[in-house]
Amino acid sequence: MPHGRPWRLGRGACPHRIDRFLEPCLLLLLHGDQSHGYNLLEELNKFGFAEAPVDSSVVYRALRQMEEAGWLLSRWDTSGPGPAKRLYTLTPAGEEWLHAWAQSIRQSVVTLERFLSEYAASFRSTKSRESNNGQ
Repeated sequence: MPHGRPWRLGRGACPHRIDRFLEPCLLLLLHGDQSHGYNLLEELNKFGFAEAPVDSSVVYRALRQMEEAGWLLSRWDTSGPGPAKRLYTLTPAGEEWLHAWAQSIRQSVVTLERFLSEYAASFRSTKSRESNNGQ
């Protein structure tokens, strides 16, 4: 379980989100186009966050941290109606970090596929043993 999050039977055995997965999702959303935080919140749904929405404070905190790390730039956009909004842009360093994330996710997919293969094999062998014992 990631970072000691308690799990409860009946509410799902594991959290559906991968720890820190928000970071590469935001970087990818900003690749090639700048955006406001509110738009980014809505666009996160395409990565599966619709089932378990992320609190806006978590997104804005992640954006600030990524800006402090040099992966994003922001500026106040006063061109539209209403109050000024912060507009985020991906930096070259942010694009490099996005590539690193993609490589890490590829490696995680391989590891998760191995786990699922072993998991399936374990239950096939258990059912096989149960069938043979019952005869």
